Amino acid sequence: MVSTKTWKRLAFGAIALVSTTVLVACGGKSTSDDKAINVSMPTEITTLDTSKYTDTYSGLILGNTGGNLLRVDEKGELVPDLAEKLDISEDGLTYTATLRDGLKWSDGSDLTAEDFVYSWQRILDPKTASEYAYLAVESNVKNAKEINEGTVKNLDELGVKAEGNKVIFTLSAPSPQMKYFLSFTSFLPQKKSFVEKAGDKYGTTSENQIYSGPYVFEGWNGTNNSFKLVKNKNYWNADKVKTETINYQVVKKPETAVQMYKQGQLDAANISNTPATYKANQKDKNLVPVPEAVTAYMQYNQTGTNKALANKKIRQALNLATNREGLVNTVVPTGSRPATGLAPYDLAKVDGKDLSEMVAPGYTYDEAKAKQLFEEGLKEIGESSVTLTITGDADSPAAKSTLEYIQGAWQKALPGLTIETKFVPFKQRIQDSRSQNFDIVVSLWGGDYPEGSTFYGLFTSDSANNDGKFSNAAYDKAYKEAITTNALDTVKAAENYKAAEKALFDEANINPLYFRGGKSLQNPKLKGVIRNTTGLNVDYIYAYKE
Repeated sequence: MVSTKTWKRLAFGAIALVSTTVLVACGGKSTSDDKAINVSMPTEITTLDTSKYTDTYSGLILGNTGGNLLRVDEKGELVPDLAEKLDISEDGLTYTATLRDGLKWSDGSDLTAEDFVYSWQRILDPKTASEYAYLAVESNVKNAKEINEGTVKNLDELGVKAEGNKVIFTLSAPSPQMKYFLSFTSFLPQKKSFVEKAGDKYGTTSENQIYSGPYVFEGWNGTNNSFKLVKNKNYWNADKVKTETINYQVVKKPETAVQMYKQGQLDAANISNTPATYKANQKDKNLVPVPEAVTAYMQYNQTGTNKALANKKIRQALNLATNREGLVNTVVPTGSRPATGLAPYDLAKVDGKDLSEMVAPGYTYDEAKAKQLFEEGLKEIGESSVTLTITGDADSPAAKSTLEYIQGAWQKALPGLTIETKFVPFKQRIQDSRSQNFDIVVSLWGGDYPEGSTFYGLFTSDSANNDGKFSNAAYDKAYKEAITTNALDTVKAAENYKAAEKALFDEANINPLYFRGGKSLQNPKLKGVIRNTTGLNVDYIYAYKE
């Protein structure tokens, strides 16, 4: 049983993701087995390396094939998985997870406490170069920061230890998100001997991975677009896993997925990728909600390579010239809502209030003010006009229509501004973002866990996800206070997050566009699918077809 009596901060919202397509565009390939579940995803997966993946779709596979100490159940609550129980000390500094007896990897070998220790060491090891290492650092596990920065060389000095069948985490300070990390995909156990034997091939194909959860992954060679999940007979709770096979394929066009669903080839298809698809299917009796805590936002390259975007008044003008309500009503009238800040609706609740409503800094649409600031900004940089390029995902219909809408609106509102659009594949967009190969890029982020730090950790000065490479001292200060001084006080932390939102707003460091949401067609015979707004968005552990 999970002990929660000392844990004051957890308020579970019912996404990790960096993507401009809707998370759950489920579909699959036809099969003669009418009990098999047929689903799809709108873009390719990139890796099965637990320590290195960052995209939603790789995480979807890893989350369904991996077991962690805890798992989110159908009520959105954390419950024991590979751990039999979790004990948390009164001061919030010691977490002791006791493993179940007889745990096995998918190959039949023993799964031990050491496999968890190794996974935490590997993600923090600078040699791994994990983009999600910052999560482990922010867990406040002892020496996590020092190991990741290289000032402590011995990985064994990390505050994660194995004692028999127990995994013991020692923290240097309380962490608001630590408990969620014990269910998060980046911290799945990893078998050291398997990883080292696979070497550079680890996680590059389904055969170069080993599985600890309800399913094993088969048929992925690293580039192909059809594969499947097969029940893992060695999973401790295999008796409760009702489905033998889940067939996956990549279906990039949402209209195609809907058509396949209606032809009986798919068991689900998201209708919220395009307004036309949504409008045509919004009254279908077999719709289910697709809950998400996802924000679409623009990042500005503030490295100085583009002097216009290094100017605060020009960035402020672009933000003021953004009609978020008009964008949602015109481009994404599919269950999404205008963004009021960085943290999305339905991420977390604080004292019964939605965090996004508590922290909203006041983004508005004001063409006159935008024009004034733009003219002032141009004078400051010594230019009479400027050309900016916005990058978006070629794979996403929503991205294309979003860029077209903004291009027209900005050019109309701001004389002297020329907007060019650039569309690249999802993988390329991620690479371009990380290397600052953009002027402006449309990004999406889905919450990894239901607490504000999953969003506010994005834009600290040293964050790998701060693609615009700006430094905002007021933001850094507010965020640090939220996750340290006020780590176990949700109300005070929310006040810190409000200050962080204001800091972003004042400097126009980013431009929030919309909070994503939608609906999916689903075969009425498909039952038991767990959908969450954060973390593993679609969990098939108890899914089955009648």
